[in-house]
Amino acid sequence: MPWRDWMRTVEIEPSLYAADFAHLGDQVRHLLNAGARIFHFDVGDGHFVEPVTIGPVVLRSVAPMIHQAGGVIDVHLMVTNPEHHFPLMKEAGGDSVTFHAEVCDEPWNAIALARSQTLGVGVAFNPGTSVQDAVAASLGADLVLCMSIHPGYSGQEFMHDALSRIRELRSQLHERVVVQVDGGITQQNVRAVHEAGADAIVAGSAIFGREDLNRAYLRLVRELASDD
Repeated sequence: MPWRDWMRTVEIEPSLYAADFAHLGDQVRHLLNAGARIFHFDVGDGHFVEPVTIGPVVLRSVAPMIHQAGGVIDVHLMVTNPEHHFPLMKEAGGDSVTFHAEVCDEPWNAIALARSQTLGVGVAFNPGTSVQDAVAASLGADLVLCMSIHPGYSGQEFMHDALSRIRELRSQLHERVVVQVDGGITQQNVRAVHEAGADAIVAGSAIFGREDLNRAYLRLVRELASDD
């Protein structure tokens, strides 16, 4: 399973949607130097989520730098027709794709399609979707993404009832399946999110909203390390 090959004990994933795009390459380089190895790349289509976000052109511009440093790119597809985007993201440099349970009537087919294109694959679910439905949709996936905000906009506050959903999710999945959490992560809640069962934690504003990206990333990493 590619995700377990990529994972260290726990991963803080910088979310590139929150980056300063006038300085994207430099920011990615700084985070690679700080030790980041998995980068989260949000794609919104203006339908499943309101904003139209970044796409293959931007992905193609940063993928070589990330791959040359030994990193990987985790593409979160907040779109209504995710299968259409799999080959586009693969060609642009994506290493894994995550689609939403809410838009896929036959998630097992989408998972098989991603695998046929040598992509890692995850299933995401929104706050209004039950953990049971998400688990049922994720059979055969590498990863399940529990949204701790409503998807679409960076900078929202963490929904505290997500902690119980993370715990429930972790208890229902095989230990090899990665639990990912995305939305509202801060230095104050990152440890609680990990303790609830998250292996991969996406951070946007907590990293890119700070003047020193390296220090902001390492602050989150050290907050988790202090839990050992």
